[in-house]
Amino acid sequence: MSDFKTQVLILTSHQRITGDIALLPGARLTDYMCETKAFLAVTDAVVEDLTGRQIMTAGFLNIHRDHIQLIAPAEHAAFVPGTRSGTGG
Repeated sequence: MSDFKTQVLILTSHQRITGDIALLPGARLTDYMCETKAFLAVTDAVVEDLTGRQIMTAGFLNIHRDHIQLIAPAEHAAFVPGTRSGTGG
């Protein structure tokens, strides 16, 4: 991966994932997702179930883009502990 890392929060139908993607400073996450092929490469990943229970960590993880329901830069978002969706709902 590149030296440029951006920490992101990812929500799928069954997991909450925090990790880093290779995103250049100033680049838009939306553009990155539009250019991503079938899988999104995430490093230093922490995977939790929707209750917030950690179920795995991985130095590298591929996430199929079709399973991503929500993705946001970690500096602009946070999972809310104890919520079913992790997003306050």
